[in-house]
Formats: sequence, structure tokens, C-alpha cells
Amino acid sequence: MAPGSAEAPWTTVRCVFRSVSGDEFVYEERLTLWQADSLDEAITLAEADAHRYATEIDVEYLGLAQAYGLPGPPASGAEVYSLMRESELSADDYLDRFFDTGRERQSHWNE
Repeated sequence: MAPGSAEAPWTTVRCVFRSVSGDEFVYEERLTLWQADSLDEAITLAEADAHRYATEIDVEYLGLAQAYGLPGPPASGAEVYSLMRESELSADDYLDRFFDTGRERQSHWNE
């Protein structure tokens, strides 16, 4: 099958980028969706895209690509990414450490 063929499964790939904002670094996690015959092929496609993206907006691609094979074709409500991490942190501490530091820049509709 050719990449992107109708029969190829869908894969989400998360890539991480870094830019400078004043005296601080800003890290971006970007998820993209690929139709490819394997996770390796999806990562190859996503990393090529990550390098283009980094050049276009003048950020650094950090070389981290994590793939998640979708259990079916994309549809409303479909799971598109999952990452599991073991931790001894309490729920509140875990969320504060990884997701709600107060320094996130989040996109919103109509901005």
C-alpha cells in the first residue's frame, strides 16, 4: 500500500518543539494525524513534517516523536492519542507537575 492509501491505518504522532520567549523557553507538543502502513512509517512522515514546521516558524524540533495507532478510522469522539505514565504523585500533584503548571499557553476557539 502507498502511504495515505484508503486501506492504511491512521496514526497520531506527537512531536515536541522548543522556542525562546524572552528569557524563557516555550515547549510545544504538536499532534499530527497520518495514514501509514506502520508506526515507523508514520513517525518518518511526522518527523519530516516536524522539520518543515520548525523551519517555517523558527522553532527547534527536539527529536521526540511518539506514535499511537488509532483503533479505527478517525471519527467524532475517536481516541487519537494515549500515553500512560507510572507515578507515585497524588492526582493533584501529578496534574500540577505535568499539565496545570499555570504556565501553559492554550489555544481557544475564535482567537
